[in-house]
Amino acid sequence: MYRHTAAIVAVIGTAAAAFLAGCSSSSYSPILVSSSAPSSSSASRHAAPSSSGAWSVDSYKRDVAERISQVNAAKVYPGRPQALLRSVIVVKYVIDAHGNLVRSDIVRSNRDRENEATALASLRNSQPFPKPASHLLSHGRLEVSETWLFNNDGRFQLRTIAQPQMDS
Repeated sequence: MYRHTAAIVAVIGTAAAAFLAGCSSSSYSPILVSSSAPSSSSASRHAAPSSSGAWSVDSYKRDVAERISQVNAAKVYPGRPQALLRSVIVVKYVIDAHGNLVRSDIVRSNRDRENEATALASLRNSQPFPKPASHLLSHGRLEVSETWLFNNDGRFQLRTIAQPQMDS
């Protein structure tokens, strides 16, 4: 029985690796986002805490992921993501000392332009973010990456706070 379970885990791991490898793009084309402020109605409904208590980049990344999920709750998939995802979009972004989004770039995608736009918009619409602790900053900024996991219905979860995917 153990060998059967191990074989299944190996097959699932191989399939996941193959899927993610297929999502890579050899022609990287960064998409820049201006750091415009969110609308006042959006900001008042989802006010960000003034500062993050995170002492590590991973903890701060979790704070940002939770903020994105809170602000974009209607676009977030509740529960476990499906076994085979529609899209996996990786975004590298930079936040300044005040919690403002300075820039964001798509660094990995399967060229699903609709989901790329959703990922970037959900990031942009979630600012301002909590101010990162000063020791996390380099030249007044913090650069991190996040992965958006899209189901077939176009809703997403962020890998930092996502539940494990369903079995196929």
